[in-house]
Amino acid sequence: MDLALHGNNAPRSIRDIAKSQQISEKFISRLVVELRRAGFIRSIRGTQGGLQLARFPHLITLLDIVETMDGPVSLLNCITSPQVCPRQQHCVVTGVWGEVNQALIDTLSSITLADVLTRCPSEQDTAVLDYCI
Repeated sequence: MDLALHGNNAPRSIRDIAKSQQISEKFISRLVVELRRAGFIRSIRGTQGGLQLARFPHLITLLDIVETMDGPVSLLNCITSPQVCPRQQHCVVTGVWGEVNQALIDTLSSITLADVLTRCPSEQDTAVLDYCI
């Protein structure tokens, strides 16, 4: 969100992101590896280097980010891996949980970073975005 908020102006350093979002540099460094590998951010080298979004915010969904960081969305293991439960074929609630899981996936895929940006308070209102999931 910090990179989307600052647009593709000057690249943002991990230190700047950590400071503005009050998150440790170590934690951000772990996120960067996965997000860069997935092609959502890019690193710019050099003294004026840092991180930038590699795609426009309207092309990145919350589902993209969640699945990059945590894998496929699954409220219960039996939804995506039926073999984990021997009772799965006879379970009455598997279908219900599957529908709930699909609704979550549909919602996450319908919200982009650009959509979230429109909900951000102005910098005068708050310096730290709280976007805990």
